[in-house]
Amino acid sequence: MSSHQMNRAKHSEEVKVETIDQRESAGQGQQQRDIEVIHQSHQSGKPATSGSVLTGAAVAVVNTLQSAKNAISDSNKH
Repeated sequence: MSSHQMNRAKHSEEVKVETIDQRESAGQGQQQRDIEVIHQSHQSGKPATSGSVLTGAAVAVVNTLQSAKNAISDSNKH
């Protein structure tokens, strides 16, 4: 194991969860199988999200909603 991998291992935590994967597709019906999901949490000195990231996401949502409103409004005028 490299020093980089060892350093990452010190700052991460794994949680293993056993669950069932259920899928249904045309022609094959429902399929079910046991799976294991591994959640990795990486610890760092700074928060995972910053205010600017969340602000940018909020602005994107507002712009998308406004575009949808404009499109609906324009289609109702015709």
